[in-house]
Amino acid sequence: VQLQASGGGSAQTGGSLRLSCAASGLRLDQYSIGWFRQVSGKEREGVSCMSGSDDGTHYLESVKGRFTISRDVDNSVFYLQMNSLKPEDTAVYYCAAGPECVPKTWGQGTQVTVSS
Repeated sequence: VQLQASGGGSAQTGGSLRLSCAASGLRLDQYSIGWFRQVSGKEREGVSCMSGSDDGTHYLESVKGRFTISRDVDNSVFYLQMNSLKPEDTAVYYCAAGPECVPKTWGQGTQVTVSS
């Protein structure tokens, strides 16, 4: 199982970015998928998760209404659409997959930088 994240970059406050995670070796409708982020010196935190079985989604309170997780099962890609970005969203973002929104496989990080 491998995950490959892409789509990070720089944006201004209020802007948008879309992160992608290409998966190989697993079906996205059989595992939960998620996005996490980490700021240097702080613990990694969960941003969003989508259940593999019922499409249920969960979001970190601070990103609700701004971020949307989605998946394309046929093409084995999942996404994190990030709108209305804030400087506090600046972090390295990681995609992950595993049962019950518990990450077992990680992709490499992708940097997101939001300037004010």
